[in-house]
Amino acid sequence: MSEVLSSTAIGTAAPNLGKLGSPRRSIFEFGAPLRFEAKMGLGLLAWLCFFFGWHWLSNSGFADQTLLPGPVRVFKAWGTLFTEREFATDVVQSVKRIFISFGIALAVALPIGLLMGAYTPVADFFNALVSPFRYLPAPSFVPLLLMWLGTGDGQKIALLVMGVVFFLISLFMDNTRAVSAELVECSRTLGATRRNVVWQVLLPAALPKFVDTARQMLAVSWTYLVIAEIVAATDGIGAMMMRAKRFVQVDDIMAGILTIGLLGLLADFTIRLIHRLWFRYLY
Repeated sequence: MSEVLSSTAIGTAAPNLGKLGSPRRSIFEFGAPLRFEAKMGLGLLAWLCFFFGWHWLSNSGFADQTLLPGPVRVFKAWGTLFTEREFATDVVQSVKRIFISFGIALAVALPIGLLMGAYTPVADFFNALVSPFRYLPAPSFVPLLLMWLGTGDGQKIALLVMGVVFFLISLFMDNTRAVSAELVECSRTLGATRRNVVWQVLLPAALPKFVDTARQMLAVSWTYLVIAEIVAATDGIGAMMMRAKRFVQVDDIMAGILTIGLLGLLADFTIRLIHRLWFRYLY
């Protein structure tokens, strides 16, 4: 009797459940997708909270406004830098150094990382050098680079290259090794040579991850920019910030930091867009 009642209850409840629809998922479910509007709204809310907290802290009396100017003063200083102090020239110089140095790092790291991921003997040979150098802080080479290359752009570009190239090599190697072994075995079965496997199978298969890795490491390159430009530099964002330090112009320094952040955000967005256009099948 109880079984009949249970089946009857389930049968009557099922139509009601169909009318109500499936229960609504919370946005805090693990891995729950969000619509584009929700993502933009949350990002905007985060920035509003940040600027509100910054404004409150600057005007609350806890900090001297000379040492912690508010966002309004910083944005005014940012506009003055571009309109009256030729800051655009400094920005162009910094962007040029970043992209030249990162291009050199990619040209070195990509073939080495690809071959390390493809061939174990190559990996064992280069890992003996690459692994220790990853743990050496690039700024520690500044005195040597100044003696070897002088105070020109060569020293600054070399420092920026050293800051990312060893990490790029290791990450590209890992990206290559992540390619499915079935692809390699299938190509070998069809008669592909080792060279064909590397350049026509491994490289195209790993290229989406290479681009994503480059995007992430470009952010690291931007973090070394100020270090590269504070030593014997006459132009660039870092040089402007060092000039501002001498006159305790903290608003100019923070405007320089804001500029680096915006340029990095723009570069990140551009590479994401390139990734989406080149590899549509992943989306």
